[in-house]
Amino acid sequence: MKQTRREFLKTGALSTLFLGTGLVPATRTTKVREQGEAKNVIVLVSDGMSSGTLAMADLMLRRRDGNRSNWIRLYEEGIVSRGLMDMASANRIVTDSSAASSSWGCGHRVNNGSVNIGPNGEIYKPVFSVFREGGKATGLVTTTEITHATPAGFAANVESRSMGEEIARQYLDRRVDVLMGGGNRHFDSEHRSDGTDLYEEYRNHGYDVVKTTSELQEIAGTDNRLLGVFTDGHLPYSLDHEHIAELQKTVPSLAAMTDLALRKLSHYDNGFILQVEGGRVDHAAHGNDAGGLIFDQIAFDKAVGVALAYTEGRDDTLVILTTDHGNANPAFNSAPDEHFDRIAEFTHTNSWIRRGLDAESSLSQIRERVEAATHIGISETDAGIYQKALKGNYSSVYHQMSSHSAALGQIIANHTDVGWTGNSHTADYIELASFGPGSEALNGFIRNTDLFTIMVEAAGLKQYV
Repeated sequence: MKQTRREFLKTGALSTLFLGTGLVPATRTTKVREQGEAKNVIVLVSDGMSSGTLAMADLMLRRRDGNRSNWIRLYEEGIVSRGLMDMASANRIVTDSSAASSSWGCGHRVNNGSVNIGPNGEIYKPVFSVFREGGKATGLVTTTEITHATPAGFAANVESRSMGEEIARQYLDRRVDVLMGGGNRHFDSEHRSDGTDLYEEYRNHGYDVVKTTSELQEIAGTDNRLLGVFTDGHLPYSLDHEHIAELQKTVPSLAAMTDLALRKLSHYDNGFILQVEGGRVDHAAHGNDAGGLIFDQIAFDKAVGVALAYTEGRDDTLVILTTDHGNANPAFNSAPDEHFDRIAEFTHTNSWIRRGLDAESSLSQIRERVEAATHIGISETDAGIYQKALKGNYSSVYHQMSSHSAALGQIIANHTDVGWTGNSHTADYIELASFGPGSEALNGFIRNTDLFTIMVEAAGLKQYV
């Protein structure tokens, strides 16, 4: 039986989403509207998601919880347009996140490392400025620093993605209505190079500024603009977040931030555009961290579930699910199923393992730390390989895989059979799923820059470009 959004929320769907069921209404009808009839646009980006990442998160949910992932469920039920997208940048086959997001954010390919500034210094108007001039609200939610490459690509213009302090300033100047993620160092006067208390400037311009989960809950009902910054750098990996009580008190989940962002942006009568990023999926792939990867993808999928609950019964919202590039192309290789199931028992990430060790750690300390995080007992031989990698003395046949993170990823792969092709971005054509007004243009094979045009035209804002 089809649930309405009200019924979905009344039965505790949001709270169970946070606990991992990932349930969405069983059916969905999407009316094809005329061009310019998308009141709202929601773009959900799992940064660095290879096709194997999408598959393994779905497999984990099915085997551990008996549920499908929201993303794959949309495919199974045939209620989305599905395509592939070429994400090349202006100067590389393999894009970085800033060039990728900029291609969507301004409709032009830029060089890797740039944010909405072309190879010859061209300054392109970001999509948030287009929507702002069209009278719509704007929002960014991420598990990275809020000034990181993917959110910045929708709202900022800088020569280098590393200019986090300037990006934080531009968000204020351009009045982005909702901002939630990490990155305290770009706002706090004690960390900014110019000594400016950017938090105070945001408050002076009518923003609620919050830094913990409890503070976020306290201001949930206000109509003010919102800046939520919960960590100095990136937010913690979801696997660590779920098993460290102190992190849960201070850092909200991506699903919770997405829910609040949608509630706040819904107060704007003219509609909104919201980008939601599961940014640490990319970081886990760089680190060859199977637990970090799969559980951050699952956390992203819970945010997708929140967006689906919001759009249930609506025909005025264009929803886009995608990634900006593949990363490390992880996959579960042919092996007994129970090898994959071991990942369900992980309580901490490879990053957590590394934080408790150094170049002087003994073999026994390494083995104890790995077992504490994964419940896997590694051999002394493997512990010795990781010890060499921590000292910088390990060399893989494929040199890219000689880092300590790659060594640990391969050691754990001996027990899970989740393998990696490398530890960097890939040239994959990436997954693109969408529904709502304008989604009919997102079938087949498209160029990354087309997404900008489709969002703008769907919202009827072409005159503001």
